Amino acid sequence: MGDGPRSARLNVTIGFPPGANEDSPVFVISVAAELSGLHAQTLRSYDRLGLVSPGRTPAGGRRYSARDIALLREVQRLSQEEGVNLAGIKRIIELENEVDALRDKVQGLMDELTAAYASVEQTAARVHASYRRDLVPVHQETALVVWKPDSRRR
Repeated sequence: MGDGPRSARLNVTIGFPPGANEDSPVFVISVAAELSGLHAQTLRSYDRLGLVSPGRTPAGGRRYSARDIALLREVQRLSQEEGVNLAGIKRIIELENEVDALRDKVQGLMDELTAAYASVEQTAARVHASYRRDLVPVHQETALVVWKPDSRRR
């Protein structure tokens, strides 16, 4: 298995229309079937099962993205090469999506923490810079005091 559905990439170079990317739903089902090496009916079945859910046109037609096609290939690989049933594949996809979402959440929290630390450091620097050293005189003298315990107290 690769790095999950979100990181799966097509092995072919596809030119996208202006403003489109690998998540843009641009491929009709016949093109998606050809690119994924699957039959169009298999794609419909996977959609009904919730394995790969393509975008929809206003009229209800399926439109697949490059990421959807990569996911279709991964579903096929898991099924044929790894012997995983469709219910297992669906669970794998769900878990990988959950891991991706959690990674994004952790990264967001790390970014917030980094910003909070920077803010604290700036505030501390401003406070330290505002100290007035002339308010508390500091004598630069040193004195030595020798203490001798009273030997009678023992």
